[in-house]
Amino acid sequence: MKPITRRSFIKTAASGAAAGVLLGTSKTSWAGANERVRVCVMGINGRGKSHLSGYAKLENVDVVAVCDVDSRLLNDKLAESFTRSGKPAPKMEQDIRKVLEDKDVDAISIATPNHWHSLATIWACQAGKDVYVEKPMTHNIYEGRKVVEAAEKYKRIVQHGTQLRSNPGFQEGIQELKNGLIGDDVYMARCVCYKWRPDIGKGLPGEPPPGLDWDLWQGPAQEEPFIVNERGEGVYVHYYWHWVWAYGNGDIGNQGVHQLDAARWGLDVDVPYRVTSMGGMFLWDDAKEIFNVSSSSFMFKGKDGKDKMMTLEVRPWCTNDEAGGTSFGVIFYGSEGWMTFPGYGGYKAYKGKDNKLVKQANDGNDLYHYQNFIDCVRSRDAGKLNAPPIEGHYSSALSHYALTGARVNRVLEIDTDNEMVRNDDEANSMLTREYREPFVVPEVV
Repeated sequence: MKPITRRSFIKTAASGAAAGVLLGTSKTSWAGANERVRVCVMGINGRGKSHLSGYAKLENVDVVAVCDVDSRLLNDKLAESFTRSGKPAPKMEQDIRKVLEDKDVDAISIATPNHWHSLATIWACQAGKDVYVEKPMTHNIYEGRKVVEAAEKYKRIVQHGTQLRSNPGFQEGIQELKNGLIGDDVYMARCVCYKWRPDIGKGLPGEPPPGLDWDLWQGPAQEEPFIVNERGEGVYVHYYWHWVWAYGNGDIGNQGVHQLDAARWGLDVDVPYRVTSMGGMFLWDDAKEIFNVSSSSFMFKGKDGKDKMMTLEVRPWCTNDEAGGTSFGVIFYGSEGWMTFPGYGGYKAYKGKDNKLVKQANDGNDLYHYQNFIDCVRSRDAGKLNAPPIEGHYSSALSHYALTGARVNRVLEIDTDNEMVRNDDEANSMLTREYREPFVVPEVV
């Protein structure tokens, strides 16, 4: 992997259009609050189903196109799901580049594997489309700054898929935290991520199924064989790619990025100055590559000049309940009490040595986040996004630092100005990747 350099990492986009900018067009101004927004959902497995369902519930929003590299999903059954609800069947495409040329599409909603998130976002911005992009926004840290630059350069609305930022119950809890409900000195956040992840077997090279464009699926990643189980079925496609270095970021970047985002929000911090992380493959000897058990710690300098600490634990199997939720959450500790957020929509605050429950709320679902995105598309006010790309970059970067620290097995001292690891070429080489033409995240977006 080519080492990243300070120059390439912090270089700002040059003036003028970048080579290879796509030339699709769409509306760049909006008549008013009721203007219809036309969306393409990219990736319709997993989270993509939530995107389809969510936009269907919003007023004056139409999913006019769907895009997936697996043509088996682009079928009559999908079309009928639209016509049954009284909506026209969407256009269906395998290649996002064709969608980006379509002037009838205003926004791209991205629910692909992680390694496609940033490139698809940048391409969409260059094509004049607004973007909703699932978490993590990036597959590596280098990509984060490029997405931020692209959104700013092309004046696009880009929403990161950390939906808890739009949920009223969560917003209330963060505000209470900042108002001093558990004390003026909130010094630590503890994140937990305990999703049930089974043994997926060993896997061996095989053939992709008819209809799946394996070259396009791999996109920015280097070409690798399609991995199958003993029945000839894909092992990584369509879900367990999360645990392959080339495509995913483990559960740290899958589920954990939500908790890291909430912890960063509550502590009011962005780039850590020190990261230490350990991880390994426990329980299963299977085809996963990325650690299924890990423990990571981050140190930040807060706005008040004081140190703030964040931790994250990931494990995949039987576990006790630590945050008040069954599988994930974040807990804040302050000088007068503690507060837990055991999900996406609410909190419980406790004070004093006797842990007295003093306040709680719970209100949240994905629709708030989709609606916030659509509202900003109409208003063209990126300042009102609840999860703008800079926040997506900072939160996704935490997962990348954690994985990198565990891979090199040493403490990372971070230069918070350029976001690189001090005096560590090996670690810095993991903050980017070697891209495969023509699927390249460019230095100049």
